[in-house]
Amino acid sequence: MDKYKNFVKVIAIQDLILSNPNKTPPCISLDFLSKLSQKLHLNRGAPSFLRKYPHIFHIFYDPTKSQAFCRLTGNALEISRKEEEAVNASLPLVVDRLVRLLFMSTSKSLPLRAVFKVWRELGLPDDFEDSVIVKNPNLFRLCDGNEPSTHVLKLVGEFPDNHFTAAVENWRVTECCREDCSVDRMGIRYSFKHVYPPGMRLSKSFRAKVKEWQSLPYLGPYEDLTEKKKTKAGLKRLEKRAVAIVHEFLSLTVEKMVEVEKISHFRNCFGIDMNMRDLFLDHPGMFYLSIKGKRHTVFLREAYERGRLIDPNPVYDVRRKLLDLVFLGRHDMLESGSENENVG
Repeated sequence: MDKYKNFVKVIAIQDLILSNPNKTPPCISLDFLSKLSQKLHLNRGAPSFLRKYPHIFHIFYDPTKSQAFCRLTGNALEISRKEEEAVNASLPLVVDRLVRLLFMSTSKSLPLRAVFKVWRELGLPDDFEDSVIVKNPNLFRLCDGNEPSTHVLKLVGEFPDNHFTAAVENWRVTECCREDCSVDRMGIRYSFKHVYPPGMRLSKSFRAKVKEWQSLPYLGPYEDLTEKKKTKAGLKRLEKRAVAIVHEFLSLTVEKMVEVEKISHFRNCFGIDMNMRDLFLDHPGMFYLSIKGKRHTVFLREAYERGRLIDPNPVYDVRRKLLDLVFLGRHDMLESGSENENVG
């Protein structure tokens, strides 16, 4: 995560460069980028940040315009192209993700601005309004919101009960079908997978509390919210439903992770009446909360092992290549082979 905070900045700059299609290859002036330094959290300025990643950014001077520009290196451009191809190849899966997200909402609708917050996490194309929403009128409809210039995305397709299976339910079936299965098949009915970090000592009282919570019945993420009771037992069931929704939300993302600020935009839509950050902290066996930098990011702990996804997908694989270039930094750049020219 220490490197990932810079990866997010790299992505933001890459998007700015690629959003300038009038130039071949796409580029952006350092003067313009420097004006955005504070917004992009480039604490030491744009040129300094760009020079940290010569495998991704190439700084050059245009004598006809008397100013410096930045473009992506050939390697970074190729990774961007491959990500676009991977996203387009997975469009049926992307449509399913968006349908599931809407179905988890209590009103079967979501503010479009909330979806925009997580379009990359869901693996949506950058033109998803046209390529996904408009092209699937049997599933989606855009309506005017309650406020000016706001839109609401609604699910219009009809789906029978039990149409969707949550990721945790697939895990339960897999666990019960294992030859060396040692779990109580009735006891696992309401359970979630818990994975604790090596060396984490669990007290007897904590284990007992988790065991009790695991056996607590609840409504699944795709079931209609009917719990109205404010009793202690009712609130526990509502909390477990909230955990189920967040677990499914993270399972739907490409990298099984999302910024807490982004997922919080869905809290009211999902009928979650509690603080999201506290929810993650209360369940350390399921969620890992990183507070590196100014971004708080939550990971689905069971999906990762040694810093990588256990079950990767094509979009993740391509993004990982760009992240690897961030890890590389200035390494392996010979002075004679460096693409970046000296810009004052």
